[in-house]
Amino acid sequence: MIELDLALQRGEFSLELALASPARALALFGHSGCGKTSTLLAIAGLLRPRRGRISIDGRTLFDSSTGIDLPAAWRGLGVVFQDARLFPHLTVRENLRYGMPRGAAPAKCDGVVQLLGLSGLLKHRPGQLSGGQIRRVAIGRALLRQPHALLLDEPLANLHREARVEVLKYLHELKREFALTTILVSHQPDEVIALADSVARIEDGRLAALEDIRTFQVSTASPDTPQARATG
Repeated sequence: MIELDLALQRGEFSLELALASPARALALFGHSGCGKTSTLLAIAGLLRPRRGRISIDGRTLFDSSTGIDLPAAWRGLGVVFQDARLFPHLTVRENLRYGMPRGAAPAKCDGVVQLLGLSGLLKHRPGQLSGGQIRRVAIGRALLRQPHALLLDEPLANLHREARVEVLKYLHELKREFALTTILVSHQPDEVIALADSVARIEDGRLAALEDIRTFQVSTASPDTPQARATG
């Protein structure tokens, strides 16, 4: 269960968002500037709401009424940002291990490396990698934190078509392999359809609709919807 009840202000922009979803994979969907990433940053503990409550799978991360505000490092979340944020001076292996809790079994790292197809890249540094490879390493590092939930901020942004297909394939495999609550930020319908079970449509900092993935797929496929016309 993902429960959000947020009110926050960023300059002239205000966000007032409340939703509760039992979905294992929830997408925050909408146009640029609607509040998707602000919501994700608040969940991650990198942006403090003016008031509200954030709870994932029964764990309260923030509650202004009771004074709960867990630091980002204590929230048990794996976060993948658009810009990946790998350490340029470390190898792929070192970047991956940086995310692992102390005492974690090496086999865990091996499993993620195999799943993401990173075996041949472990000695490389980020500057030697393609955009798709960088994104896969960032996803692997987030998973190796052994998080309670995974947050993905536009994981396919700024990738060329071949790299998008590549990373999307690996993300789809991860969804099947890991019973992990995932919150995805995206403005791409195909990405949402492939990875999410439920979709929160956000417009101008407000929840416009909360839909299951089949309803979303039908609505975005229709040529009469504004979103279909915009992406068609």
